Amino acid sequence: MSTYRSDYRHSIAHPEAFWAAQAWRLPWITAPRRILAYDDQGHARWYVDGELNLCHAALDHHIEQGRGDQDALLWDSPVSGGKQRFSYAQLRDRVARFAGALRDLGVEKGDRVIIYLPMVPEAPIAMLACARLGAVHSVVFGGFAPRELAARIDDAEPRVVIAASCGIEVDRVLPYQPIVQAALEQSAHRPEACVIWQREPCRAELGVGDHDWAALEAAAAPAECVPVKATDPLYVLHTSGTTGKPKGVVRDTGGYGVALHYSMEAIYDMAPGEVFFSASDVGWVVGHSYIVYGPLLRGCTTLVYEGKPVRTPDAGAFWRLIAEYRVKAFFAAPTAFRALKKEDPEGAHRHEHDISSLKALFLAGERLDPPTFHWLQGMLDVPVVDHWWQTETGWPIAANPLGLEPMPAKAGSATVPVPGFDVHVLDRQGQEAPPLEQGSVMIAQPLPPGCLTGIWRDPERFQAAYMRARPGYYLTGDAGYLDHDGYLFVMGRSDDVINVAGHRLSTGEMEEVVGGHPAVAECTVIGIHDALKGQVPVGLVIPKDGFDGDEVTLERELVERVREAIGPVACLKQVLVVERLPKTRSGKILRKLLRDIADGAAFGVPSTIDDPASLVDVQEAMAARALGHADQARQQ
Repeated sequence: MSTYRSDYRHSIAHPEAFWAAQAWRLPWITAPRRILAYDDQGHARWYVDGELNLCHAALDHHIEQGRGDQDALLWDSPVSGGKQRFSYAQLRDRVARFAGALRDLGVEKGDRVIIYLPMVPEAPIAMLACARLGAVHSVVFGGFAPRELAARIDDAEPRVVIAASCGIEVDRVLPYQPIVQAALEQSAHRPEACVIWQREPCRAELGVGDHDWAALEAAAAPAECVPVKATDPLYVLHTSGTTGKPKGVVRDTGGYGVALHYSMEAIYDMAPGEVFFSASDVGWVVGHSYIVYGPLLRGCTTLVYEGKPVRTPDAGAFWRLIAEYRVKAFFAAPTAFRALKKEDPEGAHRHEHDISSLKALFLAGERLDPPTFHWLQGMLDVPVVDHWWQTETGWPIAANPLGLEPMPAKAGSATVPVPGFDVHVLDRQGQEAPPLEQGSVMIAQPLPPGCLTGIWRDPERFQAAYMRARPGYYLTGDAGYLDHDGYLFVMGRSDDVINVAGHRLSTGEMEEVVGGHPAVAECTVIGIHDALKGQVPVGLVIPKDGFDGDEVTLERELVERVREAIGPVACLKQVLVVERLPKTRSGKILRKLLRDIADGAAFGVPSTIDDPASLVDVQEAMAARALGHADQARQQ
C-alpha cells in the first residue's frame, strides 16, 4: 500500500491516533493526553489539555537544538533597496525585546494587537512577539482603507495597534499614519497605544498615545515565552470580503502548529535549513502559514519579499530571487504567473538566472487554469503543484503530497485530499455525487488540526456560514468533482455555477477553454441575468502583449472554441476584450462585482480592490457593447 494511501486512510479511520503521532513534532511544555474533543457547537478541538508557546517552537527550540546561527529570515525589498538577514538567534533576540516593549505597554496573555505593516521584517517580528506573550494578533493588510481597518479594530478590540509610517510601492510612497488616524476616528473602540515603525521615505509625526518602535524596543528587557493552552487563540484573521462585516477567523495555537509542521514536510517536502519562498503578504492566510509560522516551525529559512514582481520593469524578479537565495520551494498565486505569461510569453527571463535550486513550484489562492499550468510545466523542469485551501482551513485541503509520495499531475486538479481532510462531493439532495459529477465540496467532521475554531465572538455566524448546511460537514462553498482516481477538481465558488435555460454549467470550465486560446493571457467568465434563459455567460479577456489581431475575430474564435468543447448549451456568445480585470489585493478576480456591473447593480468601489481603474475598463467595454447592440437592434 502506498505511503499516501496508508497515511490518508489512517488519518480518516483513526484521527486521534494519527494526530497524536504528529503532535510530537512540536516541543510541548505540557504534552497533550486528550487529543480530540468536541465543543458545544459539535466542532473538533485538538490537544485540549496540552500547553506550549508557538514562538518558542518557531525560534527558541531551534536555537536550543544548535541552529542559532542558521538563517531564519531573509528580507529583499527592491522597492526600498533594502536587504537583511536574520539568524535564528538574531530573530529570537529582536522578537523577545519587542515582546518586552509590548509588555511594557500593558499587553498581556489574551489581549489583542492589531498589526498594520507592509512586508518588512518587523511584520513577522510583531506577530511572533505577540505569540511569545500569549497575545492574540490580528494582521490587517497594509494599505487597506480606513473603513476596513476600523471594522477590524472594532471587532478585535485591540489594546495596541502596530503600524508603519508608510508603505513603499513600485511607483509611490503610501503614508500609513493618515489611514490609521482616520480608522481610529471611525471606530468605536479606542486602543491604549499605537506603535509606529518609522521608515525614511515618509516619517510619521507622533501624537498623543503614539510610540516610536525603535525607542520602545531599545528600552525594553527581553520577554520570556508565556505558556498557553493548545486551544487558546493564536490569531484572528478577517476575511477580505467586499460586502458586509468581515468574518474574524479564529486560529488556535497547538493544532495550527502541528498541522503546519506536518504540511511543511508532507506536502512541501522541506527540511530544516532549506529556503522556502512564498510570494504573498502577511496580511493573508498564506503569509501567516507559509511566510511566518510554517517555515520557522520546520526550521527552514523563509524569504520575505517587499515588491510586486509582475509590476516592476523586471519581469524576471521571481527567477532572480530563486537564484540569489537558492530557494528550494516557491509558492505563488496563479494570477502572478498569468501576468508574467502576458509580459513574457516565451519565458525568456527564466533562462537569465540559475534556478537549479528550485525543486517544486506551488500555486494556490485561486484555481490554476490548465493553460497556465501547461505553460509553466513546459517552461520548468520541476513539479508544478496546484493545491487548494482556504483562509478558514489554514493549510491545504488537497495537494500533491511531494513529501509523502509525488503523484502524476492532472491539469485543473488540486490532486488528492490531504491526510486529515475527509473530502466529499454532495449533490443537491445531500447524496454522494458519482465520479465526474459536480456538486458541493464538503469536509466531514472532525476537521483536522489547524482549521478555524470559530468566528471571533460570533458563534451563530460560524454555524450559519459553515456548519448548518449539512450536519456533520463543513461547507467549503466551492463546487467541484472527484474523478475515478480520487483526484479533486475544484471548479470555483458554488455561486459561479450558472443556470442557463435549466442547465447547470460551470464558468470555470468555460474559463479553461477561453484561456486555452494562444492570444489570451487572462480571462474570466461570469453569468449575468437574461430574461429568456435565466442566466447567460459573458467572457472578459486580456490579450497577451503584442496581440495585434482583430477583437471581433478573437471573439468569434473564442465563442466557437466553447461551443466545440462544451456544446451549444454553453450559450457563450459575448466576449469583451479589456485591459485589466478588477481584483482584490490578494489577486482574486472580483467576479461578484463584475456580475453586479453587468446587471447594473454595482454601487461604489470596494476598498479591497487592487486597481480601481480596472473597473473603468470593464464598465466602458460593457457600455460600448450595449451601445453596439442597441444600434444593431435599431437597424434591424
